[in-house]
Amino acid sequence: MKKSLIVFYISLAILLSLVLMGVFIPESLEQTTNSTQSFITNTFGWYYLGIVSFFVFVLLYLLISPVGKIKLGKHDDKPEFSKPTWLAMLFSAGIGIGLVFYGTFEPISHYAISSPTGELGTDQGIKDAMRYTYLHYGIHAWAIYGCIALTLAYFTFRKGELSLISKTLRPIIGKHADGTVGKIIDVIAVISTVMGVATSLGFGAMQVNGGLSYLFEVPSNILSQTIIIVVVTILFLISALTGLGKGIKILSNLNMGLSALLFLSVFVFGSTLFVLNLFMDTLGSYLHNFINMSFRTAPVDEESRSWINSWTIFYWSWWIAWSPFVGVFIARVSKGRTIREFIIYVLLTPSLISFLWFTTFGGTAISTERAGFSISTLLPEESLFGMLETFPFSLVFSILAILLIITFFITSADSGTFVLGMMTTNGSQNPSNKMKVTWGILLSITAIALLYSGGLLALQNTMIIAALPFSIILGIMVFSLIKSLRQERKDLMLNQLGYTPNKEKK
Repeated sequence: MKKSLIVFYISLAILLSLVLMGVFIPESLEQTTNSTQSFITNTFGWYYLGIVSFFVFVLLYLLISPVGKIKLGKHDDKPEFSKPTWLAMLFSAGIGIGLVFYGTFEPISHYAISSPTGELGTDQGIKDAMRYTYLHYGIHAWAIYGCIALTLAYFTFRKGELSLISKTLRPIIGKHADGTVGKIIDVIAVISTVMGVATSLGFGAMQVNGGLSYLFEVPSNILSQTIIIVVVTILFLISALTGLGKGIKILSNLNMGLSALLFLSVFVFGSTLFVLNLFMDTLGSYLHNFINMSFRTAPVDEESRSWINSWTIFYWSWWIAWSPFVGVFIARVSKGRTIREFIIYVLLTPSLISFLWFTTFGGTAISTERAGFSISTLLPEESLFGMLETFPFSLVFSILAILLIITFFITSADSGTFVLGMMTTNGSQNPSNKMKVTWGILLSITAIALLYSGGLLALQNTMIIAALPFSIILGIMVFSLIKSLRQERKDLMLNQLGYTPNKEKK
């Protein structure tokens, strides 16, 4: 067995074991993972709130600190992609398809179905629904991605390490980063990534099928979803074979173009004035309640605590579980940026775009609901199309939404195969086509098999469970980054004074 492929084969063996359990004993696996996930969210909710808030603090501190001038690369390294393309790529990988479906569903759900504060259907309930949506898709989510991506980019392009999560821990664990401990860390990251991309393929197929069924009465069943996965697999493999600078770049720019078109359509034809007022009001409420929401556990309010566990804690564990995939990808496309520039574009800019998107789609859905149209009773994958049905040219906008979902779908899968190729070929910056095709096919087979067996939810639960140990790894990564940045700043200051530590030691 080649040493460079050890992580690949171990990850493959674990993946096959999980898939086989999902296919042959789905109910047992789902029951076990459900109870384990419930135990984790109920027991470690305080921990998730604390560590994610810590990630936010670290990035905000680095943003204003002197180390913000440090470049993610050598002194003369230039960015590989323009700023608009860079933003499009990290945004497509970071949230992507979730924006299209949950942009409508989550705010209307918090307003009409399950309120974070018990204010169902009230004016105050609108504010609460929107600011908690901001919380779940804003600065905290991107801080998780930003911490892992910044650490990887710094150690890969600044320190010359291989692009592997284990190598970023060298300042903390030393030589163990190259041994068994390092391999275990990389395997955990690969498994987490595989489960994230595979579940997205499965649920994405269900969502596309739901949209087609709502609009064109296409049968909503396993066969339709399998066909969708096969078609999407062919498309994202074609894209993957063209390379990072072509396929993913073109798709990401296309995503942003289609997103802007759909956003402007809903903004113009929807409740424009209501949305503008709601955005300003919610932004103020979000900033005013930022600390409170970040640490809210509701220890004496069982109903509120249950809501926090089901939504906020679930999201924090979900973003952490997704972070190896998104972090590796964002790091790969961020060479040549300064730390300050990186944080602005990875933490603040996507958060603001998310706020605008959720206010426009969620606010319009709430306004439509209050006007007498029942949006909240629709399935999550149908809520967007139900809202668009109240618009003029509704069919055109709905087709545009489906196209956007598909392009986000393809981009996420394409990025996933690229990242998995990197992670299982010793951190290669340009994994072979053979490895990308292998992962693409494995991911699709996994998604189809679990769709047929009903084991997708169990795999999703397993991914959330994996977030707990990985959150510890991510925390150590951040301490490793801080330690290295402090040492580099110290060395730079000494060099400016004409003192070179290495020479002095000699």
